Formats: sequence, structure tokens, C-alpha cells
Amino acid sequence: MSDVAGKWLGWLGIISAVIGFFVIPIWLGGLGLILGLIGLASPQKALAWWAIGLSIIAFIIPYLS
Repeated sequence: MSDVAGKWLGWLGIISAVIGFFVIPIWLGGLGLILGLIGLASPQKALAWWAIGLSIIAFIIPYLS
């Protein structure tokens, strides 16, 4: 996977996770997690790990309250 594709996947995963904090956290957190996991196949591993971490947080938030 190219460097540019990895950046796009990482940023899209982060954006979906952040939006997931406010709207449909289960779906957008899951989407961010999937994009982050796919992004791990690229050289942009830091963005992918951020997307995965934020997605897990967005995914768990509804269960805490």
C-alpha cells in the first residue's frame, strides 16, 4: 500500500472516530477501527494506531454512561 493511501486511511479513521464521539458511536467507532486496521498495512502506522485508539474510545463511551 502506498504512503498516500495510508495517510488517507489514517485520517479518515481519525475523523470517523472523532465524529463518533458525538453521533452514532457504535457505527463510526467500528468504521474508524476497520480503517485503522487496514491502515496498518501502510507505512503510516502512527496515524493508523491513532485511528484505532480513538475508535476504541468512541466505541466504549456509550457503555460507560
